[in-house]
Amino acid sequence: MIILSPTSFEFPDVSSAEEDGLLAIGGDLSIERLLLAYKNGIFPWYNEDEPIQWWCPDPRFVLFPNELKISKSMRNVLKKNNFSFTINKDFKQVVTNCQSIKRKEQEGTWISKPIVDAYTKLHEQGYAHSAETWYNNELVGGLYGIRLGKIFFGESMFSKMPNTSKFAFIRYVQHLKKENVCLIDCQVYTPHLESLGARMVNRNDFMSLVYLST
Repeated sequence: MIILSPTSFEFPDVSSAEEDGLLAIGGDLSIERLLLAYKNGIFPWYNEDEPIQWWCPDPRFVLFPNELKISKSMRNVLKKNNFSFTINKDFKQVVTNCQSIKRKEQEGTWISKPIVDAYTKLHEQGYAHSAETWYNNELVGGLYGIRLGKIFFGESMFSKMPNTSKFAFIRYVQHLKKENVCLIDCQVYTPHLESLGARMVNRNDFMSLVYLST
């Protein structure tokens, strides 16, 4: 296993990643290292009691904005206007909700305090963004991630009511499409995002898009 130097921000070539996508461990969550990671198609993902782990899986789970799928039931949700949508209105609250929300497939959360602090700094520098769903002035769903050039690297999402993360995701993808964003990186497979049009692409194709678009 490749262990990153605490003083050097270099990453190994993504082709050296293990079969599950694990590329390296160690390093830190500084703005410089995180931005370099995303520009090379790499993201951090680890439990709080573990060293930082850096991933670049093959294949990669992505959504092309032109392939966004909106089901009939979600079209009805969008038409009813029961929810309102905002961008970057409350980034910190979105991240902390992603951190605390209970998920069926997970015992805990990978979003530790260092992760919250690091991505909040990225938000303050204009790199990390949030999309929010509101109901009666209460935040009930949303997502956050990193925007570099024409790619949005999604990190996490949450729902407190049915369909509220889907609502934020659909509205945000529609917004990003207008801004000529060409790819949404969903990182790893979930049926939730597959239902919205996300699919697998091989890592070489993904990396070509990253290098051309960030």
